[in-house]
Amino acid sequence: MENLGKIARERLSLLFDGGSFTELDALRLERDDPAAVVCAHGYVDGQAVCAFAQSPDVNSGVMGKNTAGKIRRLYSLAAKTGTPIVGIYDSNGVYVDGTADSLTAYGKLIAASAKLSGVVPQISVIAGVCAGSAALMAASADFVLMTEAAELYLTPPFDSGAEKPESAAKAGIAAAVCKDDAAVMEQTKAILRLLPSNNLAGAPVCEFDEPETVCRSGESGCLCKSIADADAPIPLYKEFGTSAGTCLATVRGTTVGIVTTCRSADALTADDAAKMARFVRTCDAFSIPVITVVDTVGFAADNDAAKSGSLRALTQLCGTYAEATTVKIALIVGEACGAAFSAIAGRGAGSDYVIAWDEAAIAPMRPESAVEFLWHDKLKGAENAAVKRSELAKEYKATLASAEKAAQLGAVDAVIAPADTRRAVCDALELLEGKRVSGMPKKHSNIPF
Repeated sequence: MENLGKIARERLSLLFDGGSFTELDALRLERDDPAAVVCAHGYVDGQAVCAFAQSPDVNSGVMGKNTAGKIRRLYSLAAKTGTPIVGIYDSNGVYVDGTADSLTAYGKLIAASAKLSGVVPQISVIAGVCAGSAALMAASADFVLMTEAAELYLTPPFDSGAEKPESAAKAGIAAAVCKDDAAVMEQTKAILRLLPSNNLAGAPVCEFDEPETVCRSGESGCLCKSIADADAPIPLYKEFGTSAGTCLATVRGTTVGIVTTCRSADALTADDAAKMARFVRTCDAFSIPVITVVDTVGFAADNDAAKSGSLRALTQLCGTYAEATTVKIALIVGEACGAAFSAIAGRGAGSDYVIAWDEAAIAPMRPESAVEFLWHDKLKGAENAAVKRSELAKEYKATLASAEKAAQLGAVDAVIAPADTRRAVCDALELLEGKRVSGMPKKHSNIPF
């Protein structure tokens, strides 16, 4: 009996400072056996954290009414104290006795988690089997992390591969997949370091080193490492929506969320939109500034994209940016044309400050398309239409679509050289540090899910 719950306690010791924590409700029983979960509170890098770990060595970690009661008690404590919650999942399910007791218990847990969503950070760690109602609860956290040996599914997968961590990552459920328990706890701690304790607390401020790289002309890929402090970026959802990137980082020691689009990748899809929207909503919930780096050919516009729900997903993205009240800085480093500018970079997206590289292009349509539409007469009679079209596209980009022209029209706040990017971003963050917004009274917006 004394070794029961050993796996859960070992995992918790990897999370808390010095491996030390205080158990909560330690003596509660489930049908004359110890409850198959260890609940605890302690400190992670000096920040108070509540956590629970399911015990696979206690009746296979099955959930019962009293086991769920322990976790609900932890949620109640976190709600009163404004403390982040880490849930470590490893269970073969619930007691099957023909009654609705276990289902009701999980329903109450899911409700408790939902009530705290956006109030305190919640991180789910899938360290073993997480199935059925447990999967619903785990996936509702702000971030889901998995080990390579974990399984996550709603219904029995029957060896379909859908339960594997790589499937969860590609589906946008898992923010990261880590090698083992030690690695996933390190990732959990790294994320917690960058998050505030709750939605009323300021983000932690830390010491920082300047980045080793400087933004340069022609480099419009992922600029996180050039903007953020050295060794700070934590990439998230890398396997999902691969034409967009999301990462948590710090700039001058203060937490930011960075969203990037890259012109070298494909057009933005429904997955990219969902990835960006989810990340921006998470940052907004905890007042973490969002820096959006824009260089994209725009949104996918073909039959396959339409059938996959691209319009619905892109509308969600537009609504998310417009509704977010956290600091929003747009950095246009390449093309920001058409709906992409309106949705994630322009004033219509609610950007507080728009910065553009002097080589950026900002216009209703891409230069190649604009030439055909606006300057078709100039193409008539050209000996080599392709060469002429390319020349006119360059002219359009340097004139009507230039960053300078956009600034003259009030669509851009600052036009800078690429080498000045980090300084410009830092200045904008400092300016907007005291941002205050009063919204219209309503329950919530009605984004199309």
